[in-house]
Amino acid sequence: GGIGLISSRILAEGPIVKGKGSFVVAGRASYAHLFLKLVDNPNLAYFYDLNTKLSYSLNEKNNIYLSGYFGRDVFQLNDSFVNTYGNTVINFRWNHLFSEKLFSNLSMIYSDYYYGLNLDIIGFNWDSGIKNYNIKYDFKHYLSDKLKLTYGINSNYYDFNPGKIEPTRPDSGINEDQLDKKYALENAIYIDAEHQISNKIAVSYGVRVSSFLRLGNQTLNTYANNQPVIFNPDFQIYESAEPIGTVNYGKNETIAKFENLEPRLAISYTFNENQSIKASYNRMSQYLHLISNTQSPTPLDVWAPSDNFLKPQLLDQVALGYFQNINDDEYSLELETFFKKIKNRVDYIDGANLIANEAIERVVLNGQARAYGLEVLFRKNTGRFKGWLSYTLSRTEQKVEGRTAIETGINNGDWYKTGFDKLHNLAIVANYKWTEKWRFSANLIFQTGQPVTFPDGQYEYEGITVPNFSSRNENNLPSYHRLDVSATLTPNKNKKRKWQAEWVFGIYNLYNRQNAASITFRQNDETASNEAIRLSIFGIVPSVTYNIKF
Repeated sequence: GGIGLISSRILAEGPIVKGKGSFVVAGRASYAHLFLKLVDNPNLAYFYDLNTKLSYSLNEKNNIYLSGYFGRDVFQLNDSFVNTYGNTVINFRWNHLFSEKLFSNLSMIYSDYYYGLNLDIIGFNWDSGIKNYNIKYDFKHYLSDKLKLTYGINSNYYDFNPGKIEPTRPDSGINEDQLDKKYALENAIYIDAEHQISNKIAVSYGVRVSSFLRLGNQTLNTYANNQPVIFNPDFQIYESAEPIGTVNYGKNETIAKFENLEPRLAISYTFNENQSIKASYNRMSQYLHLISNTQSPTPLDVWAPSDNFLKPQLLDQVALGYFQNINDDEYSLELETFFKKIKNRVDYIDGANLIANEAIERVVLNGQARAYGLEVLFRKNTGRFKGWLSYTLSRTEQKVEGRTAIETGINNGDWYKTGFDKLHNLAIVANYKWTEKWRFSANLIFQTGQPVTFPDGQYEYEGITVPNFSSRNENNLPSYHRLDVSATLTPNKNKKRKWQAEWVFGIYNLYNRQNAASITFRQNDETASNEAIRLSIFGIVPSVTYNIKF
């Protein structure tokens, strides 16, 4: 375990029935937000989680496991909003050994993902989430020393809570509302092979067949020309279409059905014991869509299943990599370049309202996305000084073109950066063992700032100042970087003592970089001039932790 100024943790494991059963329990919690109040920092962020696992051997060929996880992350910005999210997972697994070459795992999994948002500036609570009921049966089959098969089936039932909204004060102007729940069933069957063709060539290949059923109980809108989003040529903008009717689907009645074939292939070639290359291709289907509001400091994630309007996302990815050991494994170098192409990537139209939207299809359009880049990882593996340097140069872009010649699409149909784009991502980690008592470490991170859309001008209309915005995600927040350092003291072990202890002294964000979580614009009340306001969450944070092991 460990007790610190910022967080504490504990892990315990031991037998339940000697030679038959055992347990593991681990928990963590942070409480740095309590100390932030002492320095008048109005923001807070903390987490807590619990992991448990029970295992029991029925006999030589049958073992059962029961594991669970519960965790929450809480983030509060001033008195503006509180964002709470986390997951609860329970997993029962039965492991059966058919022979020395064949064994199986039957798993039954329950997952409950929660996403909550409290907006005090508007006066409402927003709760949403996804419950999963998953059963899967996986097999590992060793046909020979050079060929291993992995195959199985999987069925996953989804219960979506798109959102429940509640007012938090009488003057909020928000009416309580529960959006219609959504249901879906995803099934899959797969087989993969790991084949060692020779001492130099290894191949991994396989295929997965997946299906997705969007199920009732729900009443859905219908639209003219089957288009929930229409284009206004006079104002050159997209608008939500008005429904022309509704269709009612009963419980478990199929609303939409999709099937996809997902092949994959990877080949590696070993030149010698120190050098190898690899190449791969795979296709993946994703039937859930994450629609995020990236233009506001208020985080908002909306999950939506594929249906008649939101088609499944299809990913095709190719990658090429190189690995080399240097100087008898003292150093190692890994290089990989990749390209991803995604179909049916959705994005919201300008002015879209994502909160409490019963018909999300009225504010999103289908498009495409791509991602490509180069990843480098250099390690020093031996000696008193160890560490690594990782760097990724990448670009993640999206395009939504007009459906007809007169439509502009989003961003005039040109490629634009997604909210996940990071052109540069650098991390340097160094560890130095000075003596048996003292170890030092440092961690330097540099990342390109998140893409955002800033106003590039303004105009007045009937006495009202209206900002004019640049192209979508054309701008970036300032670059994110920080340096963390720590020193670990391990006292000489007392032979009479049954536990071992160590002290860890650390400083997060050593040079107190005020990294921008968001930038907002406003007009100064006194000077009437426009100004940009940078929101920073944390500066420098010192910590002390006492770890014990027995």
